[in-house]
Amino acid sequence: MIKSLPPALIFMIGALLIPLLKGRIKSGYMLALPVVAFLNLLGLLAGSSWEMAFLDYPIILCRVDKLSLVFGYVFVLITFIGIIYALHVKDDIQHVSAFFYAGGALGVTFAGDLFSLYFFWEIMALASVFLIMARKTEKARGAALRYFMWHFFGGLCLLAGIILYVSTRGTTEFDYIGLSDWASYLIFVGFCLNAAIFPLHAWLPDAYPNSTVTGGVFLSALTTKSAVYILARTFPGSGVLMWAGAFMTCFPIFYAVIVNDMRRVLSYSLINQVGFMVCGIGIGSQLALNGVVAHAFCHIIYKALLFMSTGAVLHQTGKIRATDLGGLYKTMPFTAVCCMIGAASISAFPLFSGFISKSLTISAVAAEHQTVVWLLLLFASAGVFHHAGIKVPYFIFFGHDSGIRAKEPPFNMCLAMGIAAFICIFLGVYPAPLYNILPYPVNYEPYTAFHVVGMLQLLMFGALAFAMLILSGYYPSELRAVNLDTDWLFRMPGRAFIKFCQNTLKNMGDAYETMLLNIAGRLRKTPGASVSIENQADNVFHKMLTSVPMRIFKLIRPLKTEINELEWNLTYILAFFIILLFTILI
Repeated sequence: MIKSLPPALIFMIGALLIPLLKGRIKSGYMLALPVVAFLNLLGLLAGSSWEMAFLDYPIILCRVDKLSLVFGYVFVLITFIGIIYALHVKDDIQHVSAFFYAGGALGVTFAGDLFSLYFFWEIMALASVFLIMARKTEKARGAALRYFMWHFFGGLCLLAGIILYVSTRGTTEFDYIGLSDWASYLIFVGFCLNAAIFPLHAWLPDAYPNSTVTGGVFLSALTTKSAVYILARTFPGSGVLMWAGAFMTCFPIFYAVIVNDMRRVLSYSLINQVGFMVCGIGIGSQLALNGVVAHAFCHIIYKALLFMSTGAVLHQTGKIRATDLGGLYKTMPFTAVCCMIGAASISAFPLFSGFISKSLTISAVAAEHQTVVWLLLLFASAGVFHHAGIKVPYFIFFGHDSGIRAKEPPFNMCLAMGIAAFICIFLGVYPAPLYNILPYPVNYEPYTAFHVVGMLQLLMFGALAFAMLILSGYYPSELRAVNLDTDWLFRMPGRAFIKFCQNTLKNMGDAYETMLLNIAGRLRKTPGASVSIENQADNVFHKMLTSVPMRIFKLIRPLKTEINELEWNLTYILAFFIILLFTILI
């Protein structure tokens, strides 16, 4: 029966039929897949199903509990909204990749063992790469390669950790792990990379702004939130996550203020919001974990709304930089209103969804008497209103008049934005439906005088700071520039390494080759030298010339002219980490 299917299979098997369909039949079919998946979720019973054996270990494709169900609901919901938003796209690769990507996220969510978790984890990584490459620009191809290498490294850490974990603990169960040994630390690094935890975050603002307009909606919703779900299940209460999350909420603010590309602003804002969730996981209390899940649910919707509204602007104008936009509210009023609803939600305005979720986490931190962390979260709450709440709608739709008179996007894009905007307001006004499906019983009232007044004070402070900076002329200028991030720490050593290969190591190889040629020549000319000695020398000469270093040199020379140097920098440095990792394991 369909209700017994693992949710991931509905999307993955269904995606294979998309290229065979055309026109309205294809559109109806793609919309039907999330509906069927949602009905399937409603029929799932608590417990484990679809169990099988692999190398004498159990494989569990469908483990259902309250935590996995909440993420399953929101992943299916955002897939439905994202498909509506993408109906005008005629590229089957994007549609198939989106469904495999969402299916991978559902597979991770309902996996009951570490092997199936890894399988779906890698499907997510591969499928999401195509949503970046599908933009078909040089920047997109470079970003896709770097994105792939980052996640390849994270997947390698995860796989190594799983192998060590299974060998030392004798179980493949995907549940609480905790930080205790090398296996758990390797698994932890793999998860933290997908959650974009500092300093493993630079792939996100590099890749997401270079994705397709519709692909950015799926990217903003699935990778980091699936990592949040996994961390909540495997490492709740880990103190390092509390501090890492608190720092995550703060440092992206400074990048978001100076970034010119509006989708890059939203990418840094995404890291800021995931920081609240990671911090709540580090706290580990029932109130905090409820806050993590609620905030992940709301964040997926309002962040997708912001990416949809900025994507609509990019689709209609071909521009996304603050220096190129302004005054679009005159001809794109609906998109402007949707953007402002998303901005109000991410800023945690009362009566919007972000308020009823973010306050859970902040209250949980206060209940644990973590004063420093609490202050950092308050600062971050004011900061997110400054850049995502004001900067994005202000510079795109208001501010200076760019003279662009673009029309509203196609109806399907407007419909998707309208649905997401409605959910943001509905949950903000009436949070009970969300609170009722959280993992733990909820005894919390967000609309108290203390919460409302306190949040409004923070928001007004952020608005005042923005207004004063703009009026005084001290607001950082929106420059056409590339801002350095932690990936600089990987790219610079990578650049030095490739120069070492091109110069020093190449010269050594040339000298090595010349020396061997001279030796072989002398052996051939030596009187009385036996044929066996000559053959032996030739064999040695052949083996040394075909050794690994020489083959690497021959491969690098032609490929270097076809692949961007920056991409090779990252490839080399990640290869170094891979070699180091295998050395440790061996």
